Amino acid sequence: MKGCLLLLLLLLGTVSALYLENHVPHVGSPETQADLSQDAEGSGGQEGELALSGEVLESGREEAEDTHDDEGASDPDDLDEDVQCPKEEETVQLPGSPECKSCRYRLVGTPKKFKKAQRVCRKCYRGNLASIHSLKFNLQVQSLATRINEAQVWIGGFIRGWCLWRTYRWTDGSSWNFTYWARWQPTFGRGRCVALCTRGGHWRRAPCKRRLPFICSY
Repeated sequence: MKGCLLLLLLLLGTVSALYLENHVPHVGSPETQADLSQDAEGSGGQEGELALSGEVLESGREEAEDTHDDEGASDPDDLDEDVQCPKEEETVQLPGSPECKSCRYRLVGTPKKFKKAQRVCRKCYRGNLASIHSLKFNLQVQSLATRINEAQVWIGGFIRGWCLWRTYRWTDGSSWNFTYWARWQPTFGRGRCVALCTRGGHWRRAPCKRRLPFICSY
């Protein structure tokens, strides 16, 4: 009886082995390679989706950095008691603008971040970063700014919001009624603060943490 059971088991094992050999594709067979190829293509699609997600996350990270970079840039009362006022030889006095003959402007050659520059204007001159409301005054500021060996200077413009909800403001609270943007700016610019180019006088967006000379109005 035991011999019959062993024989039956051997026969079943042989039949199972033959079935597997004839019906299960080998790794090197065309069918298996096709399946593996399809799997690879599917995996590539997933990788593409992951890459796209990574780009979106990276873009979101840049926007978050810009937002953090801009925190408090427009707060005129955010005074830093440790701010040191520039020395007289580090500044250049500018005449009044056509809009405000009694106003005074000062070009400070020591580079500062936008927020720190605003603090200097507030504490040292009881004013703000300069707002510009005409082409004539813009060119006047640009002409005098060429006295320093820098490509850009801070003016008082800054950006709030995104896309269709983007707004432009001046640190002194005056109306945004004049612009002199460089080509493709501000649409393709990066940064949420506004700098004036010493060559040409055009405006560009710039990261608020960049250190630049600046112009105070008071």
